[in-house]
Amino acid sequence: MLDFSPVDYAIPAFVALVLVEMLWARRHRPDAYEARDTLTSLALGLGSTVAGVLFGGAALMAFFAAYEYRLLDIGWAWWAWALCFVLDDLAYYWVHRTGHRVRWFWASHVNHHSSQHYNLSTALRQTWTGAFTLGFAFKLPLVLLGFHPGMIAICAGFNLVYQFWIHTEAVGRMPRWFEAVMNTPSHHRVHHATNPRYLDRNYAGVFIVWDKLFGTFEPEHAGEPIRYGIVRQLGSFNLLWAAFHEWAAMLDDIRRAPWRHKLSYLLRAPGWSHDASRETSDEMRARWRARKERALSGEQKVSNENPIAVEGEAA
Repeated sequence: MLDFSPVDYAIPAFVALVLVEMLWARRHRPDAYEARDTLTSLALGLGSTVAGVLFGGAALMAFFAAYEYRLLDIGWAWWAWALCFVLDDLAYYWVHRTGHRVRWFWASHVNHHSSQHYNLSTALRQTWTGAFTLGFAFKLPLVLLGFHPGMIAICAGFNLVYQFWIHTEAVGRMPRWFEAVMNTPSHHRVHHATNPRYLDRNYAGVFIVWDKLFGTFEPEHAGEPIRYGIVRQLGSFNLLWAAFHEWAAMLDDIRRAPWRHKLSYLLRAPGWSHDASRETSDEMRARWRARKERALSGEQKVSNENPIAVEGEAA
C-alpha cells in the first residue's frame, strides 16, 4: 500500500483534461492559454516530481521516526481513512496559509502563483524546494496522534488530485450547497488573484469550511474581474528564474538589511521591509479599503481594476 500514489494514477486524466480545456479555450477564452507559460508550468511540474523522488524520502523517514512515539494505534479502518483525510486537509490549510504569510515558505510556494494565466496547466506549476522548507512538519501531529505515515501520504495524494480541477475558468459556480462546503474553481480563482480584496484568501485544499472557520474566506465578486499572478509579476518564462526567483530576492534582502532586521526578512510576511518601502498583503488591502471608503464618501473615484500588480518585475 505504501507504493500506491493517487497522483501517479491521475496523470493521464490530468493530461486529457488539459487538452479538453485547451479546446474549450480556443472557442470561449483564447487568452486562457499562452504557449510559453504552459510549457513553463509543465516543466515546473516535471521538476517538482523529480524533486519529490530525490528529497521526499527525508519527510517519510521523519514521519516513520515520529510514528514510533505515537499516542494511539489508530489502524486502517474505514473511519480512520475518513478522519485522516479531513485532518490532513486541516493541516494543509495551515501549511498553505503559512506558505503565504511567512516569506521562508513563500519563497517555495510562490512558483505556484507566478503564472498570469489561470488554467488546468497552472495546477501543475509546483515547487522544487518544498522539502527544503520543512513544511512537512505541519503534518507530524497526525503521525504522533497515531495515523500511519502511509495513510497520510495517500490522503495527501487524493487531496492534491482534488485540487487539480479547481484551476479553471471553464467552470463558473457549483450548486450552492457544494460551494458552501467544498473548495471550488470560484473559490480558488480568488486565491490566485492579485486584486487587493482577494489577496491571501481561500487557503483551502478540499474543504472551504476551514477558511470560513478561521476568517480567511472571500467569495468571488462578479463585478470585479480577477487579475492573476503575483503582486510583482515574474516577467519571464525562464524556468530557473521561475523556480528560484524569490529565494534569490529574499537572500538579497537579507544581505542588504541591517543585522537587527535580517531574520525578519526570513520570517515576516512577504512584502515586509524594514524601511516601509514595500507593502504586505494586509497593508495593500487596508490601503484599498481606505480608497474605497473615500470613494463611497464622494472624495474620489476608485476603479475595480487591480491597482497594485506591476508588470515585468519579479517578486
